Amino acid sequence: MKVITFGTFDMPHIGHVKILNRAKELGDHLIVGVSSDDLNLFKKGRKPIYSQDERMFLINSFKGVDQVFLEESLELKREYILNYKADILVMGDDWKGKFDEFSDICQVVYLPRTPSISTTSVIEVVKTNHFDQEELTSQKN
Repeated sequence: MKVITFGTFDMPHIGHVKILNRAKELGDHLIVGVSSDDLNLFKKGRKPIYSQDERMFLINSFKGVDQVFLEESLELKREYILNYKADILVMGDDWKGKFDEFSDICQVVYLPRTPSISTTSVIEVVKTNHFDQEELTSQKN
């Protein structure tokens, strides 16, 4: 069984690892579509911290990931699923119902997200810790 999922995977974190591991458990071949820099800019209004090539390299390095490709358009999801001959589409449950339109070509599964973790929260922690460090350094001088 081939499983496909999609995401930006900017600043990979434990939530990404967990959902990819759970997706892999549903089949024997895991395919991951990594959003292009331009697609991420369109979706989120900002460029990712890591480039698309870096993010693809990181995701391809995860245990259980068998294949990675660049997702360049949201409108091409159906074609991606068909081209990669995916049996199952896996998405986080924050997208529940949004991909049901593909249930005519594959099984659609929404997996629970890891609580209290997101790329946005990781970025905020890094920014906060960075500024705290700068403040400590300036107080010492």
